[in-house]
Formats: sequence, C-alpha cells, structure tokens
Amino acid sequence: MEKDEKKEKKKKKKKYRLWLFILTLITILANFFAIYEILLLGPVEEVIRYVIIGVFLLIDLVFFLKMKKKRKKKENKAKLLTFFLILYLLLSLFIGIVIMYLYGKLENVNKTYVTYSSSLITMSNNSMNKIDDVKDAKIGLLNDKTSPDGYLIPRIIIKENKLDDDNKIKKYDDYNAMIADLYDGTIDAMFITTNYPSLFQSIETYQNIATDTKIIYTKEKKMLKSSTSKRENASTGKSISEPFTILLMGVDSTDEGLSKNTVANGDSLILITFNPKTLNATMLSIPRDSYVPIACWSGTPENKITHAAAYGTDCMMSTIENYFDVKIDYYAKINFRGLVSLVNTLGGIDVEVPQNLCTDDSNREGYVCIKEGMQHLNGEQALVLARNRKQLANGDLDRGLNQQIVIQGIINKVKDMSSVSQVMGVLDTISNNLDTNFTTKQILSFYDIAKDITTNALQKDDADLINIEQLFLAGSGQMIYDERSRLVLWDYIPNKESRKDIINAMKVNLGKKNPTMIKEFSFSINTPYEKTVTGTGPYKTAFTYTLLPNFIGDSQSAAQAWASRNGVKVTFKGTSGHVIAQSYPANKRADLVSGSVVLTLSGGSSSTTSNSSTTTDNKNTTKDKDTTTKNNPNNNDSNKVETDEDKTGEISGDKDNINSGDSSTGNGGGETPPEKDKVPSE
Repeated sequence: MEKDEKKEKKKKKKKYRLWLFILTLITILANFFAIYEILLLGPVEEVIRYVIIGVFLLIDLVFFLKMKKKRKKKENKAKLLTFFLILYLLLSLFIGIVIMYLYGKLENVNKTYVTYSSSLITMSNNSMNKIDDVKDAKIGLLNDKTSPDGYLIPRIIIKENKLDDDNKIKKYDDYNAMIADLYDGTIDAMFITTNYPSLFQSIETYQNIATDTKIIYTKEKKMLKSSTSKRENASTGKSISEPFTILLMGVDSTDEGLSKNTVANGDSLILITFNPKTLNATMLSIPRDSYVPIACWSGTPENKITHAAAYGTDCMMSTIENYFDVKIDYYAKINFRGLVSLVNTLGGIDVEVPQNLCTDDSNREGYVCIKEGMQHLNGEQALVLARNRKQLANGDLDRGLNQQIVIQGIINKVKDMSSVSQVMGVLDTISNNLDTNFTTKQILSFYDIAKDITTNALQKDDADLINIEQLFLAGSGQMIYDERSRLVLWDYIPNKESRKDIINAMKVNLGKKNPTMIKEFSFSINTPYEKTVTGTGPYKTAFTYTLLPNFIGDSQSAAQAWASRNGVKVTFKGTSGHVIAQSYPANKRADLVSGSVVLTLSGGSSSTTSNSSTTTDNKNTTKDKDTTTKNNPNNNDSNKVETDEDKTGEISGDKDNINSGDSSTGNGGGETPPEKDKVPSE
C-alpha cells in the first residue's frame, strides 16, 4: 500500500514537471512573441523598450534554469511558481496582442491591395442592355496602360468577352472627351470607373449622368497598389526627422472606407510643408478649379486641377509638383465618411464658424446646418464646414480656409486625447478611411515629433506649439472653352506673383532657401528688430486669358477690328452682312487658335483675309453676355456649356480688380454670384 502511494506521488510529480515544462515553454514563446511586437515599434522610446526587453529575457532565463533543475519543491512553492508562470504568460500575450492589433491598424493605413472597379456604360435610351449587345458597337477606352479602371480591367473584359476587334475600340487621352463623344453618339459605349457619376455630375451638362447612362457590365479586381502606381513606397526609408511635404486629399466619395473605388474628384487639396526641426509648417489650400497643366495629359493640358484626381494619385501629385516646383514626399487621402467618423470618434471639435451654413449630409440624404460663432461640431457638422462652397462669398477659396479651420480643430483634439478607447477608436477610423504612402515605421517615428511638441507645451501656449503659416493662392475667375469636354468651364486663373510667393514660402520652410530679412522698428526689447518674411501679397493685377468672342451678329468691320487688336488671323467668307457662323467656338483661348478664324457673312461667297500683329489689347469685346457658346453649324463641338456648381462669380486676390483683364469674363463669364440664403446641393 505504501509502495503504491509512493508510486502515485512519483507519477503526480512527473506529470507536474511535464506540465510545468510545457507551461514554461509556452510562456517563453509568448514572451518572445511580445518581444517581437515591441521591436516593431521602431523609434518609440528606444531606451525604455530595450530595458523592458532585457527584463523579459532575464525572467525567461530564470524560468528556463528553474525548469532544468530537478529540485524537490514544496507544494505551496510549486503552486506559487505556476501562478506566476500563468500571470507572466497572460501579460506577454496581452502586450503582444495589443501591439499586434495597433501595428496592424497602422499597416492598413498604407493599403497594400485596393479593389478597383471598371464599368462598361452606354446611354440609357439605346437598346444595349448586356455585354453581348456591344459586339458590333464602337467602344471608348482610356489610352493609359497604368490606369486600373480605365485600361487594365477593361482590357480583361475585352479579352474575356471577345471584344478585341481594334476597329471597335477608340482610344482617348482623357474621360472628358470620351464622355462628350458618348453623349453625341460618336461612340456607343465606354469603359470608366464605376463611381463615374461623382466625377461628372457637378457639371450642369452631365448633372443627370446617373440616369442619362446605364451600366451594362462591371468587373472588380483586387490589385497590388504599388503595381499601378510609380509613387507607392517611393519615400520608403526617408526619415521624417527631415523637412517634408505632404498632400492632403479629401475625395468626393460616400463609400465606406477607401479600399475600393478610389478614383474621385479631388475636392479638397491641401499642400503642407513641415519642418520637424523648427516645428514650422505652411498650409496651402489649392482651389479645385485652378487652371493648371495636368501632368498626365498630352496636347493642351490646362484644365481644372480637380480633374487630375480622376486619373489617380500619381497624376494629381505630379500636377501639383510641376506647378508649385516642389517635391511631394507623401500623400494622405480621406473621404467624406472618414472625416465624419474621425470627428465623432474624437468627441467633436471646437472651432470658430465664420457664417451660417447648410449643405447635404455625408449620405446625401438630408441637410445639416451650422451657426456662426464658436461652436462644438460633430462629424456631420464638421463636414458642412469643410465641404460647403456655394454659400461662401469667395466660393472654393473660402472653403479652403474653412478646411484649414477643421484640420486645426482636429489637431487640437488629437493632442488632448487621454483615454485608451479614444486612441483605439481613432486608429480604427484612420485605418478604414485613410490611405497614405507613409510606411508604418515612418508613422511611428512621428512619436519623436509628438515628444518635441509636448516639450514645447511646457514653455508655450497651445496655439504656438506648431507655427502654421496659412498660404493663399490669389487669382481670378474666367469662363474658358475646354477642348476635351467641348464645354465652357469656369476656371480659376492663379496670380503669377502669388504663386511665386507661395513657392518661396514653402522652400524657406523646407530649408531650401533663406528667408528675406526686413528691419522692423521696435518700442519693446521683447520684439525682434529683424523679422523673417516669405512674402504674401498684395496682388494688384488679375491675370486672364484673351478669349475669342461670339462674333455672330457682329459686322465685318467690328470683327476685323477685334482681330487686329488681338493678333488673331481671321478669314471672311462672304462680302457683306453680319457674321452668321464662326469656325472656332466662343471663349476659346486666342493663343491656342491655329490658322485663322473663319467667319461666314450673311451675303456673297468671296473672301478676304486679314492678319494682325502681336497681341496688345487684352480686352475681349464679345457681345455674348450669357454662358451659351454659339458656333458654326458645321462645328458641333462647341454647343455645350458648363453652368455648374462653381458659379461663385469672379474671385481675385484683390477684390478691387476682379473685373480686370477680359471684359467678357469680368463677372465670371456671365455667371451670377451665389444666393447666400439658398441651401444648395453639393
């Protein structure tokens, strides 16, 4: 009996040692998992991290040595050891899982894969309803082999459905011309990103594009983002301890998240330079209608800068880089839903609202209003402030300033976060609704900047933690005929001197240029005698292009007089009477006229030709005071006009000079200012 008891005890001890051995191994493995996750945190408190890792390894060594020794242990000590092992195991797992979760959320911000979607569309009033119906149709295709939804996916659809007869495919440099040809019947169908209505419905001609057209086939494909972009991970390895630039893009998308349908108008464009050494930043809101060369377009590339977003992030970034002569290191893209979620997660923001505003909500299903003055805004209300432009005196320019107010409000709330749940909530929101090319390591390295800001907080007021210089791109509005869409569009023509000063300010902050020093008299010893300035206006002249007037109804002599003053070659068909047709549309830039403008007179068939000299008069004396472009009956390209959401009147850096330049566009080409008391739809 005694022998049996001893055998049983021995067996129990053996089982316990085995259990202890397995538990110790599991604990050590869990601890190594925690150590691995801690190492991923990169620059975050390196000394503290390595001390923690050292303590972990020391404990692991102790447990390992104890495990190897076969000493007799009292039951109480054995239970205590087991308790500590389990506690240590749970602690290691907790640390590892929490860091893994947080790191995963940060990694998702730089999305590796994106689901692109391309649709084959046609006009609603035709008989084509499925893909087999387009076998003999003329199909439009974007001629950009890097575009996922404009070329890559359509090519798969073409191959799978045997639509690869090149005679049926017409290639285009841009969607604008393709849409115009679809509407006038030049092509029967076209490939385009599935969320195309959001790209074009802001233009009056296409405001009903969602019902004017129909989708007959759609294909989605999950693709490696870096395979479709030359920009992805281009800044990998670059330290954010050095000055950098970042482009913030707010996209007009109501989709949840940014994992699909990433192509959308760049409705909000904010270019930021940041110097981590000085904690100085410049912030430039770029008007969406800025008339600039689009980097990915050939021929005559000038157009609204917002249209560049339809061709991807690469095109938008290159366009801004070329125009402002600055290398953009990073981008961050957020959609409307993302802004709403972020502000709500932060518990709202406190900002000074400049005026009463109302606009549609993030779902475009109702209206939300905010009042003037200091307000606590929730997500939907913050979106009203960031999104509304039609009720603002200076339209998109004022909206850009309001967006900067929202950003500042978010920054103020982020730096005051104290609860773990808030931090986790913000990470969740950012992970789903933000897309950037910052690497996870680079995002973590912002910790050092945050420490510097915290240190400064002990010495300065909150408002001075980061010195933000707000930049303003002055300019003027003008109605210009767009060759691609064959529409007259309202464009914002930037002031050249303003652009020069902005470039200077950014380069000063990036440390690439020394600031200008001016002498400043002081009555106080605390006021600096020398002050650095970057230059910010005022700008007295508003640049506008010389545009072709609507000659129809003019006499031969009046048309000839304008042509002679403006260096335009004109050819008359007929010998007498008034002009009844012209070969080039009204509002076309005179400097882009090739050959002569043919004007048809009401009588006769003979012709006379006149050629003028250099342009000296920049005043367009067109008699066409509305926004309709009249044209030669044989020239069907120019009978469309945009009277879109951008009707905010003339905008200029100097409001006393808003009518300078082309007299035909002194009030935005015949546009009327917005009614401030009217609630518009975006």
